[in-house]
Amino acid sequence: MPAQAREAGEVIGVRRGMFGANNGGDTSGYGGLVRTVRLPGASNRPYGDPRGGAGYGSFDEVADELEGALEEQGLLPENAIEKTVVDRGELTFHIAREHLLRVARTLRDDPALRFELCTGVSGVHYPGDKGRELHAVYHLRSITHNRLIRLEVSAPDADPHVPSIVEVYPTNDWHERETYDFYGLIFDGHPGLTRIIMPDDWQGFPQRKDYPLGGIPVEYKGAQIPAPDQRRSYS
Repeated sequence: MPAQAREAGEVIGVRRGMFGANNGGDTSGYGGLVRTVRLPGASNRPYGDPRGGAGYGSFDEVADELEGALEEQGLLPENAIEKTVVDRGELTFHIAREHLLRVARTLRDDPALRFELCTGVSGVHYPGDKGRELHAVYHLRSITHNRLIRLEVSAPDADPHVPSIVEVYPTNDWHERETYDFYGLIFDGHPGLTRIIMPDDWQGFPQRKDYPLGGIPVEYKGAQIPAPDQRRSYS
């Protein structure tokens, strides 16, 4: 059966309290909570389908076709696909970053796959996921076969490089720029990787979890409300 969210996965940290307060300032009443942070582990076949059906399903068909197409190109699937995860009705292939471009092109061009559309890339920052703190997640849609899948690649903070897939999916141009702008992921081969929202000379990447909260003081009905980074610590 596919792995479920409640089952054991990869533990990457432990969160204490509701808001991460660590200086005694947590007044929420949830300071005693302890929660393990885990990523879904690899799923076992059969993968089933989006409706959660047991047995061989559409997820298995996509995995079989992708693995077969990579083998035809002389690439062992286990070298390109680090793990396959079925979680919350979604199929995700975790791809080694050096093979991302070939896998994306295969998914687009193979007649049995035909994932013609990439609806964008999202960045994720897991400070506790040592050696792969930065993740890029791609959502692919096959209009021909009416299917949805995800690709996920990771890179360490010390080497935040992943290949650009703009040459395969041109609409990813601005999505990669936004992910670079907010997370600092460098998409090698991008035609013009510049910031898209923050000023060009901005220091740091605002969507990373270790980025300072910042802010400005606010006056409301005569009361002075300090900037978030000057209030009680919740980080």
